[in-house]
Amino acid sequence: MTTFTTSPPTLTPTNDPAPVEHAVVDGILDDHDPETFLWIVFRRPDGGARVKYAWTDGGPDLGDRVDRLALAAGLDFADWLHIGGRHCQESTRGRIVVQAHPLRPVLADVQSGVRAPGDRRDGLLRVIACAAADTGQTPRPGLPRWFGMGPARLMGEAR
Repeated sequence: MTTFTTSPPTLTPTNDPAPVEHAVVDGILDDHDPETFLWIVFRRPDGGARVKYAWTDGGPDLGDRVDRLALAAGLDFADWLHIGGRHCQESTRGRIVVQAHPLRPVLADVQSGVRAPGDRRDGLLRVIACAAADTGQTPRPGLPRWFGMGPARLMGEAR
């Protein structure tokens, strides 16, 4: 008869934050309702940050649907900021910032034609013009496209 024994895994120090970040994201997902898009910012001690995207159950498909409709309707970055901000629920866990976007209300806004106010749109155009001037570039006309709420747009996944 063969007997197998296992020993506990050896924990070794590492500079790779990915396993810890993955575990934290899993815990954050458990705290949110289905069909939610999460924008999670891990603030680093050196002042930098790492952004992770995550979706609760039903979120990936609904997020992709929102993106398809938003792009088909010609929504842009200002609209993405405005609509996302209307429904964002922000919380913190130490140096971690969590922005939760329930996707059903976002979908309703996209379907009903909600757009960013003109002053917000003008402000973003001014920021882009200043950034272009500071870097010696010529800004493209208009605003960038809708940024995204689903994995196909945000992570380049083919769905």
